[in-house]
Amino acid sequence: MSNATLEAPLAFLSIKVDSTNPDHHLWNNHGTWWVHYTIHQPDYTKRRVRVSLETRNRHEARQRRDTLFAHLEAEGVRTA
Repeated sequence: MSNATLEAPLAFLSIKVDSTNPDHHLWNNHGTWWVHYTIHQPDYTKRRVRVSLETRNRHEARQRRDTLFAHLEAEGVRTA
């Protein structure tokens, strides 16, 4: 019997980069910026995620979005 552990396949973060739109994945809801993205899970389902960035500043929202995506990737959610 092997002592190797089986790791579950990683989920994949679906991010489509639009270089002409720096606000891609962002939307402003009554003054507060939100980010939305899709995670494709190992069981072939997908999950749409929406998270408030808790800021009214567009530049800060972009930074928080980028930080969130970097954190997700570091935690094992790979970008597709």
